Amino acid sequence: MDTNNALEAKEAVQAKLNELGISFEVEDHEPVYTIDDMDALGITQRGLVAKNLFLRDAKGKRHFLVLIPGEKHADIKKVEKQIGCTHLSFASDERLMKYMGLTKGSVTPFGLINDENKAVEVAIDKGLMGKPKLGFHPNTNTATLWLSYEDLLKFIKSKGNKIYFINL
Repeated sequence: MDTNNALEAKEAVQAKLNELGISFEVEDHEPVYTIDDMDALGITQRGLVAKNLFLRDAKGKRHFLVLIPGEKHADIKKVEKQIGCTHLSFASDERLMKYMGLTKGSVTPFGLINDENKAVEVAIDKGLMGKPKLGFHPNTNTATLWLSYEDLLKFIKSKGNKIYFINL
């Protein structure tokens, strides 16, 4: 994503959160692609950074955004059982762009802004519940946006996507 698109993506997320009355903080930084990259910059010391997985079912008919605490192992078999879905696997970069308007390394719940058809189902690990400061990319991996769990849930519910609560 070039610099102009990254800035526009971040501004669109901030505008939506402001529209919903959600308070947040934004921290700009060099591009990061993993939790380890964020650790190296000290970002994970400021709050709980979540892992965001974009998955598809075996037939490619259903797509899921799975949000879990960064330190947790992503046990996809457990996710399958808890959401009642066939074999899950990581979705392609093309599907990520088609459904969420995002590129690899920038997966975030804020990509739901681009999911006009509400095709992406969201699974939230209970380990995120009640956390006062969660960190996600604002549709670009050159920044981290911090907000509370309650405000994250308010944003997701505003988009109308189906939500599951899971325990990994």
